[in-house]
Amino acid sequence: MKIKKAVFPVAGLGTRFLPATKAMPKEMLPVVDKPLIQYAVEEALASGIEHLIFVTGSGKSALEDHFDRSFQLEETLRQRHKTELLKEIESLVPESGTIIYTRQSEPLGLGHAIWCARDIVGDEPFAVLLADDLIQSETPVLHQMINQFDRLRASTVAVIEVPKEETPKYGILDAEPSSNGIIRVRGMVEKPSADEAPSNLAVIGRYILTPRIFDILGNQQKGAGGEIQLTDAMSQLLKEQPIFGYRFEGTRFDCGDKAGFQMANLAFALEHPEIKDSLLAYIKKMFC
Repeated sequence: MKIKKAVFPVAGLGTRFLPATKAMPKEMLPVVDKPLIQYAVEEALASGIEHLIFVTGSGKSALEDHFDRSFQLEETLRQRHKTELLKEIESLVPESGTIIYTRQSEPLGLGHAIWCARDIVGDEPFAVLLADDLIQSETPVLHQMINQFDRLRASTVAVIEVPKEETPKYGILDAEPSSNGIIRVRGMVEKPSADEAPSNLAVIGRYILTPRIFDILGNQQKGAGGEIQLTDAMSQLLKEQPIFGYRFEGTRFDCGDKAGFQMANLAFALEHPEIKDSLLAYIKKMFC
């Protein structure tokens, strides 16, 4: 079955970026000239996704407006003959019926946010993209993963290696040795201490999941931090179905972290044709 739907959990409060996120959704923080969520949406659409499901919360109206028409802005650009910019603004808006919004009424964790999309996704495999994880790659990472899913027909998660001391920040895999970038998962642990982590293979924000995960998440079992953890549900899923990790091709930036966010801005700015040369000249002046 083709992966046609992608879930974007965007209900978080973004407390690590306060005060910037006091009145603006963290997913709308810009990397160069596009908000984080736009990069995630573009990755999904470039990977063949047909339906975008946003799980939102209070204070996310700016995100919804970003992917809607702005007739006053468009008319102003048209009158000023800013044709290229007008085309770019118009291209932000997917076809009617492509985007679906649902609400997470309580901040009960990533697993709960995904469960909130169950009736929209239905009985088919689907993707999950976390906008905080921005990935620079020639081929969209989700597209890479869909290709693997088509072959494996099993839930698949994107993984990276992290320093041992950082394992308390991630869901960590207990896994078999890698073969051509594919890792058979034996178990998963949410945010283990460095001493208890079964490996340094961390799950990051790209998933392809089978619909069975909704039944498990529906048990509303709370885990680390008193939240309904996706990692815990996937550990239960492992008892019934295989799960694979995938070492993707690309560079991941943790944009939920202030340093990672600035690194992403620098990396993407150095690829931007309008500002690349000016930025390189400034860097040379500052550090050479």
